[in-house]
Amino acid sequence: MAQMRRQSLVKFDAPLCETIVETPKPQGREVLVRIERCGLCHSDLHIQDGYADLGGGKKLDTTRGMVLPFTLGHEIAGVVDEVGPDVDKALIGAKRAVFPWIGCGQCRDCQNGDENLCAKQRFLGVSIDGGFATHVLVPDAKYLLEYDPLPVNIAATLMCSGVTAYGALKRLVDRPRQRNILLIGLGGVGMMGLSFAGAMFKQPISVADLSPAARETALKNGASVAYDPSEADIVKRILKETDGGFDEVVDFAGNEKSMAFAMAVLARGGKIVVSGLMGGNFSVPMVQWIYKRMTIEGFMVGTLAESHELMALARSGKIKPTPMQEEPMADAQKWIDQLRAGKVVGRIMLKN
Repeated sequence: MAQMRRQSLVKFDAPLCETIVETPKPQGREVLVRIERCGLCHSDLHIQDGYADLGGGKKLDTTRGMVLPFTLGHEIAGVVDEVGPDVDKALIGAKRAVFPWIGCGQCRDCQNGDENLCAKQRFLGVSIDGGFATHVLVPDAKYLLEYDPLPVNIAATLMCSGVTAYGALKRLVDRPRQRNILLIGLGGVGMMGLSFAGAMFKQPISVADLSPAARETALKNGASVAYDPSEADIVKRILKETDGGFDEVVDFAGNEKSMAFAMAVLARGGKIVVSGLMGGNFSVPMVQWIYKRMTIEGFMVGTLAESHELMALARSGKIKPTPMQEEPMADAQKWIDQLRAGKVVGRIMLKN
């Protein structure tokens, strides 16, 4: 049988290593996809660490149920190599993106189409082996999305950074007050959010990030204003320039400082959607929360239905490309290190 190569997690809080195993044989409605591109995501770093930061020195153990060696990677696109006996063989050779947020299929959330909320989830690259490899075994053909005429790297990013940014922004659509919107954090997801916001909202899009390079890139890609949260008196400046703050904010960083900034520049009656997972804790005085009438919603990733919505939007040509950089799959650990160091603007796409 043919062999497949993987960049595997063999020990938590340790570098990835290449492992070689027999290529799995799809059963039932399973599909074997030969991977052409897999994006590198900040959540891959948390999985490699084996914990998420809860703030106050506390950590959430993310290793439970994981069997090593384990293959990270959940932004996957490639070509169908083989299908199980219950899948139409005409699918073989088709180019497809892979929806990775797969649930158990039986619980209330899965039955409602919210597999991304499933407590017994089978997320690719999170709970079961993912895309830092030559192949990935997908549990069901229904999780494959046609992406032509999009480039393969864009199709792959839509399955995580794309559907995360789209889903977060969707939580702000059709609110009664939409004077302005602010996107905080311009990593891969934040940059993707910037590209979608222009197609989803009529108002100008403002952004905020500590990185001068990220702010400059955002201005070149459609942002109307780019703020440095560390600038002296920045909150006063924003409240003055926006006549009271932003009605809508998406925090794509998700740490204590980004949330403090988001709440400080939020207008009365405004809403914050928190989609970043950098970690930590935040608190807000109850009086301030009530006085400002603020709404805060946590959001992780979108549904399969939202992935289809996003793919249709992207295939229609209404979304601007985001900054991406292609690198060899074998260099996955090198680019994980670069991402940790804050030296990546946009998305790293690993290719076979």
